[in-house]
Amino acid sequence: MMPEHAAWRAMRAAARDPGVTKAKLAPGTVKRALSFARPHKRRLFFFSGFVLANALAGAATPLLYRAVINDGIGVHPPESSHPTLILVLAVGIGVLALLSAGLSLAQRLTSARIGEGLIFDLRSAVFKHVQSLPLSFFTQTQTGALVSRIDNDVLGAQQAFTSVLSNLVGSGVTVLVTLGAMFFLSWQITLVCLALLPLLLFSSRFVGHKLQRITRESYNLNASLTAMATERFDAAGALLAKVFGHPQKEEADFKSKAARVRDIGVTQALYSQSFLVTLTLIASLATALVYGLGGHLAAIGVMSVGTIVALASYLTRLFTPLTALSNAPVTVMSALVSFERVFEVLDLPVEAPERKDAHPLHIGKDGIGVEFDHVWFRYPTPKDSTVASLTPHQSFEEGLPKGRSLNGEERPFVLTDVSLVVEPGSLVALVGPSGAGKSTLSQLVARLYDATKGRVLVGGDDVRDLELSSLRNAIGMVPQDPHLFHDSVAANLLYARPDASEEELWEALEAAQLAHVVSALPNGLATLVGDRGYRLSGGEKQRLALARVFLKRPSIVLLDEATSHLDSESERAVQEALSNVLEGRTSLVIAHRLSTVLSADLIAVVEAGRIVEQGRHHELVEHGGLYAELYQTQFAAVEDDVGAETTAAGLL
Repeated sequence: MMPEHAAWRAMRAAARDPGVTKAKLAPGTVKRALSFARPHKRRLFFFSGFVLANALAGAATPLLYRAVINDGIGVHPPESSHPTLILVLAVGIGVLALLSAGLSLAQRLTSARIGEGLIFDLRSAVFKHVQSLPLSFFTQTQTGALVSRIDNDVLGAQQAFTSVLSNLVGSGVTVLVTLGAMFFLSWQITLVCLALLPLLLFSSRFVGHKLQRITRESYNLNASLTAMATERFDAAGALLAKVFGHPQKEEADFKSKAARVRDIGVTQALYSQSFLVTLTLIASLATALVYGLGGHLAAIGVMSVGTIVALASYLTRLFTPLTALSNAPVTVMSALVSFERVFEVLDLPVEAPERKDAHPLHIGKDGIGVEFDHVWFRYPTPKDSTVASLTPHQSFEEGLPKGRSLNGEERPFVLTDVSLVVEPGSLVALVGPSGAGKSTLSQLVARLYDATKGRVLVGGDDVRDLELSSLRNAIGMVPQDPHLFHDSVAANLLYARPDASEEELWEALEAAQLAHVVSALPNGLATLVGDRGYRLSGGEKQRLALARVFLKRPSIVLLDEATSHLDSESERAVQEALSNVLEGRTSLVIAHRLSTVLSADLIAVVEAGRIVEQGRHHELVEHGGLYAELYQTQFAAVEDDVGAETTAAGLL
């Protein structure tokens, strides 16, 4: 049985993208793909040299076979033969075999270094670029599809690129050298053998198209299985599946898809073996032609026996590279499609690019103030911030202009002419109905988005005039559902300040009312918090997120207070932590509980993207507007139950 060869691998790689053979590449894709090879040009030079030397060594071996037979073994009369010559030729064959083995290893090593270097360059470029993309990209992109770009498509580009090097370049040189030697020995027999080439090409193309169809289905099914497993193996997904799931139905669905993948694997194996059998058959027919026609010519004295043996040896080196070359368009297109899919991500616009004259944020001795100056804002659509193949539905309406919704109308503003001043060191509470635009205001301060119209000022400067790193270094944020990495307590804290000492970590935990909890854990700071912090309670997650902000010691704190979902004991602990974290800092808090509202220096009431009321608690209650209504429906019961007015009085 012949081993799986380069052409077969090329056909398998070709099937990895649905439109690989008919894809219309974006202009400049080839040039950009080659630019990634430029840093490896020295290795490419050596690789080419190894390929050429290996091809020449391989082509020289059959000629030595010919010399052994014609000038050694086949000399008549036998006593006139030269045993020393035979020995020298045999040693030469052995030396060429060793040389060819060494060159093959050097060729493969060089190719692997180029390929792995390409993976490193592409993955590094994609990872760096993705980190600079706007928040809207992540809110509208399917995470699995994005990870696939960094993993599968980068790997596909590398494999195809390496295939182009190892198979096409190597095969091309081998075919040219081999055919040249064969024509030199006997152009008549060479042409007869090449007459079988169409049969080989037809078989290769036929199997390639069949393989592409079923492999495409296999990739889709595998992607579906992976997505299903990923969603259910996540801690939250596992909880949902256990409480609401239908295990028998899901198991049946999983088995159905897995069974189809299994059947496709069997079919692929059948196609593989059929093609290899066909290749072996064609090679055997060609060998039969060489020995048949060559034997006849040798019998009548036109051709030597050594020449026949050499031609047969060349045939074994010819058909495999010819098959690889026959699939060259598919191999090259596979590489370019993979590159193009990576370039789709690299071409996405970065978040809020810095202006050339951007300057660092100046922090005064009294802190930093924040101001919204007639701010209007609308969220970008998927077409503005991502690509179709990375969205769950993998399609955008064709021709949809940027800034417009699917029905062709302009997207609505979620903030409308908002003006608000947050004095340095003050605490401003944002209250209002869900979806009113409160979280959007805090995101504009951190420049996760840019205002569509108007200005957001931090420290008196438009955030678009500030160095982004300088602005972000001055801000600490705690969302309603804080994210924790599946790592240790210490690692999650150090993410805010990598150079912090262990003493500072405990100080931050103490301020967040969490030190006693962490010290009681089996491994203390080294304890793993679990996927997204699922080993911790809701209150503990909140306090760890607050400790992370305290460790960073930012000048501005943006807090989407999450105490609304906590029990009273956890809430009291978080509120104590909040008083430590917010002390002396400019704070913009989305308030859900009365204690935060009452302790605020200013309350801004947001409704339908507008600030409809501003003032202190008692002023707004007396005014009798929306805040008074919210107070009666959301806060008054809490005040009656826990005596929050008294508590708040102590905080003022």
